[in-house]
Amino acid sequence: MQKTASFLLLLLIVSACQKNKNSEKELIKKADWLIGNWETKTNIGTLSENWKKVNDSTFKAQSLFIKEKDTIHNESILLQQKGEFLTYTATIKGQNDDKPIIFQLKEDVENELIFENLKNDYPQKISYKKSANNSLITQISGLQLGKPSAEKYIMIKIK
Repeated sequence: MQKTASFLLLLLIVSACQKNKNSEKELIKKADWLIGNWETKTNIGTLSENWKKVNDSTFKAQSLFIKEKDTIHNESILLQQKGEFLTYTATIKGQNDDKPIIFQLKEDVENELIFENLKNDYPQKISYKKSANNSLITQISGLQLGKPSAEKYIMIKIK
C-alpha cells in the first residue's frame, strides 16, 4: 500500500512538472503570428521587421528603417519567455550606449501583445496587433519630453 501511494505521489509530481514545463511556453506561442518579414513604406522611407524563431522560447527580429540608401534606424529585438514572463528586449544601434532595453509583457489579449517599461525615456509602451489581410499594427508610445507621443505603423507581411 505504501509503495502504491509513493508511486502515485511520484506520478503526480512528474505530471505537474510536465504540465508546468509545457505551459511555460504558452505566452510565446501566442506570438507565432509575428514570424515572417513585415514592411511598410512611408514618405520618409521603408520600415521592415524580420522575425525568426530561434527556439521554443525565443524569437528574434531585425528592425530597419531605410531612407533611400541610408539606414537611419537599426534595432535588434529578442522576444523571450522565461518562466511565466515574456520580455521584449530592444538594442538600438547608436542609442542607450548600444545597451539593451527590456520591456515586460503587460497585456496579452487576443492577437495583441503590449509591452511596457515605464522607466525608459521613450517609448514606454510597445504594442503589436495582428490585423486582417496579413498585416499588423505596431505602435510605440509614451511621454516624450514631458508630452504624450505615439507612432503607429501598419505593416504588411511580405514573406
